[in-house]
Amino acid sequence: MAEYTFFTNPMSRGQIARWALHEAGAEYAQVLVDWADKPAEFTAVNPMGKVPAIVHHAIGGDRTVTEAAAICAYLAEAHPLAELAPRETERADYYRWMYFAAGPVEQAIVARSMGWEVPEGRDAMVGFGSYERTVDTLAGLFADRDYVCGDRFTMADVYVGSQVDWGLMFGSLPARPEFEAYAERFRARDGYTAAKTIDNGLIAQAQTKGG
Repeated sequence: MAEYTFFTNPMSRGQIARWALHEAGAEYAQVLVDWADKPAEFTAVNPMGKVPAIVHHAIGGDRTVTEAAAICAYLAEAHPLAELAPRETERADYYRWMYFAAGPVEQAIVARSMGWEVPEGRDAMVGFGSYERTVDTLAGLFADRDYVCGDRFTMADVYVGSQVDWGLMFGSLPARPEFEAYAERFRARDGYTAAKTIDNGLIAQAQTKGG
């Protein structure tokens, strides 16, 4: 049995978890989830019926992790030899920006994509304040550093990088120089390339079948 069972769909946030698995060097067996026919083994793992989800077949028993940011953080700690977890001096930036991406960035992009407008004077009531403020804050992070924690790639870059990657590809983030330069750096990584090759291949297969 592989060390992890990985529930995913290539056209989902499962791409984040696959990249994290490859960066960690984790051995996994994938279970592809069909939106119209979700397997019972998957809904037992995550009653929300959402991917990604992983089951770590650890020595002490199975451990289930859902939510892409949580999966990234878990894998970094479970595979210390990959050196993706934060060092003591990096912890503040690591956790701050990973969860900034999981919270305000995700909320701001979804709200904008859905056409939801924050009523005037109510921006203090939402976690992201405004789309523009969120984008400016994220871009400011990379104005003077290569990665989330400085000059070293960590697992926070898998999550934050995925937000930037998708934002640039689908136009949900503006093509600012800070984002473009950051994306160029993480897209050159072997783990990114390996994971994207698998997911792009699965998407191509699905489109061929659908056509």
